[in-house]
Amino acid sequence: MQFCDPQANVLQLGIREGMKVGDFGAGSGHYAVCASPIVGDTGTIYALDIQEDVLTHITNVCESRGIKNIETVWGNFEKPGGSKLKDDSLDAVILSNALFQLEHRENAIKEIKRVLKTGGRLLVIDWAGAYDGMGPPPDQVVAEAAAESLFITAGFHKVKGFRGGPHHYSLVFTAP
Repeated sequence: MQFCDPQANVLQLGIREGMKVGDFGAGSGHYAVCASPIVGDTGTIYALDIQEDVLTHITNVCESRGIKNIETVWGNFEKPGGSKLKDDSLDAVILSNALFQLEHRENAIKEIKRVLKTGGRLLVIDWAGAYDGMGPPPDQVVAEAAAESLFITAGFHKVKGFRGGPHHYSLVFTAP
């Protein structure tokens, strides 16, 4: 079954060597791992999640693969300061398959905005619909237009949209 292609999606973000990137709601860490070689030894990926067990999994994957530029952060980015990262500290943020799960979307967007540098990039990947038990229930799906509106209302500027996989949309924004 074809799902998402984290490598192809990350390449759409335009990150480069030396950048600092947050993977908010990192889950299994696929996006953090794909971004790791792009930012290289001089860059850092912050894999942030509220679930400690997934952060342990990411740490184990990094150890087994010799990845040294991913730092796990236990935090809740739905709360002000909950990412535990400094203001204007990140060049990019990845938000993959997390938007539909957020109870306090506006707070999460404010936190992303706080940690992103002016002109920093944001990649949002989420479910385009409900697919017979795969993905979120229909009432939890955040439609692409609704997601776009949330970020634009918060001051972000849309750069582009593209298919993030057969069941996902992807949006790239720049921070104000």
